[in-house]
Amino acid sequence: MLIRIDATDLPGRDFAAGPGFPGYGDVHVAVQRRGRADELLDPQPGDAPSATWVVECTATPTGSGVVDITGPYVQGRPAERFVYLSWGTVDAAGGFTMFRRAKLMLGDVPPETVGAALRSGVLRARLGLTDGRGLPLCARVSPPLVEWSAGPVG
Repeated sequence: MLIRIDATDLPGRDFAAGPGFPGYGDVHVAVQRRGRADELLDPQPGDAPSATWVVECTATPTGSGVVDITGPYVQGRPAERFVYLSWGTVDAAGGFTMFRRAKLMLGDVPPETVGAALRSGVLRARLGLTDGRGLPLCARVSPPLVEWSAGPVG
């Protein structure tokens, strides 16, 4: 199965310091590999009009009717799985320094959507990446901030 993440409303590439936020420049966002904060999938600039990532995963139905989703970009323990969107700055040499992350909680996907995704082969997440203060979205991301559906990869 695939997980396709479609992101819009990216917050920008540069942020001045403000209350509770130190400010950053040349901001990018990417999907983080499990257990590897230094290994990122397709970093996108924070001022891009949109961003899309597609990650491979394995969906295994359990005896309790729950589907356990695992893969190289899926984090967490069973029943607490998620995908990290990592925000960071990119230096002149291309190095990425993370400063915050958003957790797309797979356990919040409705069971009927997971079932449809098993049949179609694709679980889709649609979300905006700007929080209520105009900064990069972070912390736990659950509906209604993310819309989960099943469907084609394209």
